[in-house]
Amino acid sequence: MNATGPVNGLSVDVEDWFQVGAFETVIAKDDWPRLADRVERNCDAILALFDAGGVKGTFFTLGWVAERHPALMRRIVDAGHEIASHGWDHDRVFRLGAAAFREDLVRSRKAIEDAAGTPVTGYRAPSFSIDARTPWAFEVLAEQGYAYSSSVAPVVHDHYGWREAPRFAFHPLPGSDLIEIPVTTALFAGRRLAAGGGGFFRVLPYGFSRWAIRQVNREGRPAVFYFHPWEIDAAQPRVDNAPLRSRIRHYTNLAVMEAKLRQLVAEFRWGRMDDLAARESARAMRLAA
Repeated sequence: MNATGPVNGLSVDVEDWFQVGAFETVIAKDDWPRLADRVERNCDAILALFDAGGVKGTFFTLGWVAERHPALMRRIVDAGHEIASHGWDHDRVFRLGAAAFREDLVRSRKAIEDAAGTPVTGYRAPSFSIDARTPWAFEVLAEQGYAYSSSVAPVVHDHYGWREAPRFAFHPLPGSDLIEIPVTTALFAGRRLAAGGGGFFRVLPYGFSRWAIRQVNREGRPAVFYFHPWEIDAAQPRVDNAPLRSRIRHYTNLAVMEAKLRQLVAEFRWGRMDDLAARESARAMRLAA
């Protein structure tokens, strides 16, 4: 299949099965070191999938993971992919103040750069948790020298969302080159639909994502797609005491995710998020001061 259209942003949020927001009320962070570590084997499978598809992407990585898996970080970089930050241990930005957020950025960036041996210039907030409650977050990112963020979901969702945010790349701060690249949404009957990957890609028929990405590409813009290493791991441990809604979201269609990803990689053009940010910067809108 010959992929055509704009080069879209392909990204992986590198966190293990026990670090997801859906399980934060039933799995304590103090217990993380004692749980089955599956992130490295899953990332290696993703690297093989990307290599077979001839695509490059961005791995937004928790500092906690990078500190424990430096060889994996180097393999990602050596394969030509971008390493970026996903924060230290998946604390949502709207639960942090500016000072704690700054500390989280510094700690995670050091761990990732030390492990990967390459500068980190991109950031994605855990659970897309930069929103209308955190206007200070962009100021901290700019202060820390980040070139871009992909931390906004411009939709309504029970866990996250900033529905008033632009759908496409924007400069959030006057006088700053920092660019925010929201995760993809599609339009249907005047409503924005989350269409950038993750659980929506895994649970819904593949045709929905194809339609959404084609719609965005027809608008002349790149789509931004993400998923997690644990989403290709049907054999991961089960968290039976998690809320039913969380279990349904987390475990549905794990066994078919890898095949859907192979189809997606083949059907569209994909690249790294830092390259996408550089291309989009000149035409990104500027928010009013």
